[in-house]
Amino acid sequence: MVSVQQWTGREASALRAALRMSMRAFAEHLGVALRTVAKWESLDAETQPRPDTQAILDTALARADSAAQARFEAVLFPERKSARPADYETWTDDIERAVVCISRQDFPFASTLLNRWLGNHAPHQLDDKGLYLYGRSLVLLGDLQRDQGAILGPLSAWHSYLSARGMFTELDIPRRVAQIELSLAVVQEMSGQLDSSARQYELLAGDERLSPRDRARARLWVGTALSKEGDNEYATGVMVEATRSFEDLGEPEDWSVAHQKLALAHRGAGDLKQALHYIDVARTTGTVDSPMQRVRLDTAYGHILLSDAATRNDGLSVLDQAAQVARQYGLSHQLRSIEGIRKDEQG
Repeated sequence: MVSVQQWTGREASALRAALRMSMRAFAEHLGVALRTVAKWESLDAETQPRPDTQAILDTALARADSAAQARFEAVLFPERKSARPADYETWTDDIERAVVCISRQDFPFASTLLNRWLGNHAPHQLDDKGLYLYGRSLVLLGDLQRDQGAILGPLSAWHSYLSARGMFTELDIPRRVAQIELSLAVVQEMSGQLDSSARQYELLAGDERLSPRDRARARLWVGTALSKEGDNEYATGVMVEATRSFEDLGEPEDWSVAHQKLALAHRGAGDLKQALHYIDVARTTGTVDSPMQRVRLDTAYGHILLSDAATRNDGLSVLDQAAQVARQYGLSHQLRSIEGIRKDEQG
């Protein structure tokens, strides 16, 4: 953010213009007299606000959104080059390429595509379109970090999602804000905060900001969080409801994933017959082009097979294969899940 060492009427007038306020509105915004603002406008750099007013102007600039800060800088320093990316279309293309890379778990190249923009541009120097692209890039960086298991801390999915949420809130794009809140709930679940994630999923399942598909996914994830806590009966009912929604919406991949989740819920309830039925449906209908989905499906299948002494060895073999793929693609969270299942089985 551009800073002002010494405010004069020139900088104060530039801030009013950047905030797109009338002199009266600007005076009320700062809590000063209208005649004070008029003096700044008329005397320009020949007048300096009092020290307490200098602090008020510092605060007003700091609290301005990034677009207003960029306008302020442009008014004061027109000689500076524009901080807008030279080619927003190229940035958009890189975002689309990063989406494909993340879906294939090609994390190194996805990181390169995103950081070439995130590392070279400061949000406060971007216009609204640039800020939108920056926010989208942050969300994808969060997805990448989440899939790699970096869920908490300063260089984590949680931090990236929070930063992106602030940008889309500023841009007033409610759907994007709600989608990020759904991703934050996923991070909560992954970090073991099952109660809070289940409550957040339940709220988002009825949130009109989200698409019908995202609301159905939130409903499914209510069930996954509850199933991990051992509330398998209620979790199963919620998952069945979500599965029907995916069928009505014509979302075959989500429908297949829902059967995988249902299988694990039935395993948790001790109903291995139903667990095997649902995992068979998931394995025969789901796509395994993505290493992540292949690992998740094999982990669920191996977990169920371990529950029966007759299929225990088969379960260990399936888990070994899933762990090998997880190591190959750097899926550390999935690898920890597999190791946890094996430890529980040994215990």
